[in-house]
Amino acid sequence: MTAGSLLLAAASGGPDVTVSPTLSAILLAAAGAFALFAVALLYRVVRGPTTQDRIVAINVVGTNTVIVIALVSVAFGEYGYLDVALVYGLLNFVMSIAVSKFTVEWGGVI
Repeated sequence: MTAGSLLLAAASGGPDVTVSPTLSAILLAAAGAFALFAVALLYRVVRGPTTQDRIVAINVVGTNTVIVIALVSVAFGEYGYLDVALVYGLLNFVMSIAVSKFTVEWGGVI
């Protein structure tokens, strides 16, 4: 690739990358499996024996959500949603730190 074609690709939103239909189906199946796993974890969020179990379960559900968004984004070729997954992952991390801080302040131990 020449410098001009790289500049043109960067100006148009990046290189044109396509995903085969077979790979797209595999990615969507994996996204479905992660979504089912996240739904199964909602049991631990509701019934968790301790607050710490609930916090970890919510964090894992958030991480699964990031994975599902990323897999669906690549499967459909909408790479702009990878930015959404990144921001959601950062918010999930900040939420975990904040909830942990408040749990310790309320007398709980993590």
